[in-house]
Amino acid sequence: MAENNLLSRLDGIEARFEEVSLLITDPSVIADMKRYVKLTKEYKDLERLTKATRAYRTALDNIAEAHEVLASENDEELRAMAKDELDEATARLPEMEEEIKLLLVPADPEDGKNAIVEIRGGTGGDEAAIFAGDLYKMYTKYCESKGWQCAVSSFSEGAAGGFKEIVFSVTGEGVYGILKYESGVHRVQRVPATETQGRVHTSAATVAVLPEAEEFDIEINEGEIKWDTFRSGGAGGQNVNKVESGVRLRYMWRNPNTGVTEEILIECTETRDQPKNKERALSRLRTFIYDKEHQKYLDDIASRRKTMVSTGDRSAKIRTYNYPQGRITDHRINYTIYNLSAFMDGDIQDCIDHLIVAENAEKLKASEL
Repeated sequence: MAENNLLSRLDGIEARFEEVSLLITDPSVIADMKRYVKLTKEYKDLERLTKATRAYRTALDNIAEAHEVLASENDEELRAMAKDELDEATARLPEMEEEIKLLLVPADPEDGKNAIVEIRGGTGGDEAAIFAGDLYKMYTKYCESKGWQCAVSSFSEGAAGGFKEIVFSVTGEGVYGILKYESGVHRVQRVPATETQGRVHTSAATVAVLPEAEEFDIEINEGEIKWDTFRSGGAGGQNVNKVESGVRLRYMWRNPNTGVTEEILIECTETRDQPKNKERALSRLRTFIYDKEHQKYLDDIASRRKTMVSTGDRSAKIRTYNYPQGRITDHRINYTIYNLSAFMDGDIQDCIDHLIVAENAEKLKASEL
């Protein structure tokens, strides 16, 4: 039977869950931060799977008991109760099986991490920068609705508004696993504020979502980092112009995938506290290198799953925002929404939910091949 095959795959899951539960309370494990973080992540994954497994076993037991009652009991009231229990449990089985199968598919190890988001104006000049600014507002409002924290690391304003580029970090529960679907080229069709003839223009902005690297993910020789400080510009009062709180780092890095050495330049004016800006610039450096070194991993995913919803390909056109028609179309799943105003106000969860469902379907299909 199908349920027996599934249960055989679950052998040992609960035992491992109990084992990990004990390990994460062991002082020697807690002292080894790298191992502790890894086991904590495994615990969270196993907790969901164990909970689903136990519910599934309970449903199977209820079905077996209902069959026994129907086979041996003559009391009509008891038989009716057993029949109701049987129908309810049987109806829930397919959904429970799909949930367990999906949980058994190895998750992206990056999904639980915080994220660094980079938005850059592309084709379209001033209008592209304005659109990049609109996307930034959209994401910050969405993050606020999720209870996530956003902090701008650096930005370059457009001449007519918006941003030529803006980089910000997002901190919260499972941030990268959700925002990763936003990586790619976003295209807008509308009449720009700078257009005097009322013609619709097409512009674009590129969004890159990177998993935030943790200190133990990569090794950096901090002695080779060259630091500069400078006075932060822009809004912020007199203090921001008088104190050299902005930091700039330069680091020579050799790409292990290509062998090419390049200089990485990162600026951070996120706070008025220079030590904090240094700390955040280092975090961005780790994330940049982590992303570069894991590009081969992303390329492998893309090559194996040609239609994968989130391949990490930031050059792919993923979505069009059509203002004259008030619609948004996500080209990866051919999904169209007619609530552009609400969408730009941060109401993007419905689209992300559809992307998650599409990707999960592909994962299940790939796991069964």
